[in-house]
Amino acid sequence: MRNKLERRYGEGDLHFLTFSCYRRQALLGGARARSKFVKVLGEVREKYGFLLVGYVVMPEHVHLLIGEPKIGTPSTVMQVLKQRVSRELRRRKRRVPAGQLKLAFAAAEKPPPHFWQRRFYDFNVWSWGKRKEKLEYMHRNPTTRKLVKHPREWPWSSWSFYEKGERGLVKIDPVD
Repeated sequence: MRNKLERRYGEGDLHFLTFSCYRRQALLGGARARSKFVKVLGEVREKYGFLLVGYVVMPEHVHLLIGEPKIGTPSTVMQVLKQRVSRELRRRKRRVPAGQLKLAFAAAEKPPPHFWQRRFYDFNVWSWGKRKEKLEYMHRNPTTRKLVKHPREWPWSSWSFYEKGERGLVKIDPVD
């Protein structure tokens, strides 16, 4: 029997969201795919009106720290974000000549049947200390995984906003 997830919305908390590519494959392994993800994230944020406090896009998973959206719930945002990213990246992959599909999907014999794992993890962040902990965790993720030596070398995160005051690839909404 499946465990029923409990989502707590409407309390004004921030939400630390984690979600993975299908079977943790590196479907966001390329710079173009990660940049496309960030572009779509910005578009979805504008449409649904949520604060984007922090993020990191890894090759096989994503962490977001967001506020509650003005339209819908964090679940709505996740559904739309995952669908739009999947469609954008799968459409781009279809344009690749058939013989290169293997390379496009990082050594997979054929494109996977899904782009994302079904569910996502949602942790309500209610305190300044937890917010700081989650942001530090996200920003350390690329170095912990040995993708780069320092977070400044990974442009697909909110690190540059917090450490250097730079905008980065998408606008960040600081909260006090």
